[in-house]
Amino acid sequence: MTPADPLPQPVPLVVVVTTGGTIASTRDERGVSAPSLSGADVVGDAGARAGVAVRTVEALHADSSTLTLEQAALVRGACASALAGRDVRGVVVLHGTDSLEETAFLLDLHHDDERPVVLTGSQRTADDPDSDAPANVLAAVRAAADPAARRRGVLVAFGGRLLPAAGTTKRHTSALDAFAAPDPPGRGPALPWPAGAPWPRVDVVAVHPGADGALVDAAAALGARGLVLQALGSGNTTAAVVEAVRRACAAGVAVVVSTRVPDGPTSVGYGGGGGGHDLAAAGAVSAGRLRAGQARVLLAVLLRAGADRARIAAEFTARG
Repeated sequence: MTPADPLPQPVPLVVVVTTGGTIASTRDERGVSAPSLSGADVVGDAGARAGVAVRTVEALHADSSTLTLEQAALVRGACASALAGRDVRGVVVLHGTDSLEETAFLLDLHHDDERPVVLTGSQRTADDPDSDAPANVLAAVRAAADPAARRRGVLVAFGGRLLPAAGTTKRHTSALDAFAAPDPPGRGPALPWPAGAPWPRVDVVAVHPGADGALVDAAAALGARGLVLQALGSGNTTAAVVEAVRRACAAGVAVVVSTRVPDGPTSVGYGGGGGGHDLAAAGAVSAGRLRAGQARVLLAVLLRAGADRARIAAEFTARG
């Protein structure tokens, strides 16, 4: 090397955290898929194609439909440990699609590093001849190494899209562009991580036309500290459910109202005994643009940190 030669630049390092899911699965002779591949197997040559070095870390090896908040917290811990390395450009999380939106949102709520964390998965198993896994892994690795992704929080790379964690939901059971965030909510400051605090029980109750309040009462009786109501329309239900919500709130259960409608915010504009206005008067908090899965995550995070109703309402207003 002569003095005029430029100094070699270090190759960017991306840490890939694996958790299982379809992206790490193969099908057996019955056609049944299950996680079976290592992180290195799934990543393949994505690092070389993206021009980065890759280090894999196995956090979990599970079907994402089975993940608890405790297990999702292990993923957060693996990401935090990876980002403790100053040479790390970004982190990729390989995740099953069933609960990818919940884990992504949990990570985002506590993400206080300007470097990106990018989640991806696949709809087709790794051994499918038309698997979407290689393209999604490559897109996620490139995004994690891209300086333009810095200070954007946690992202989801899937089906050719790069989406913010907050507001992203799985919209199709089998399409390759399954995820969307058509109207993402706001992203507030990172919340502190209360190490060692237990996770509270937070249930989701889906409302149907003419519903009574039995399931709300049952959740409270089973010890739920929080409850997300997946309501109708812009956040409406029946008078019987409103009365059950009133009982739950009086007993100290935090209730948040989301909606089964795919897009748009909840509101407190309807009365008549079972409307959003009546739910708010009974003590419930509006989830805004957050759907039930991510609303449950935020409520659990806040309750775990000891938040009271005023703090819960303020956080959902800011982030929903």
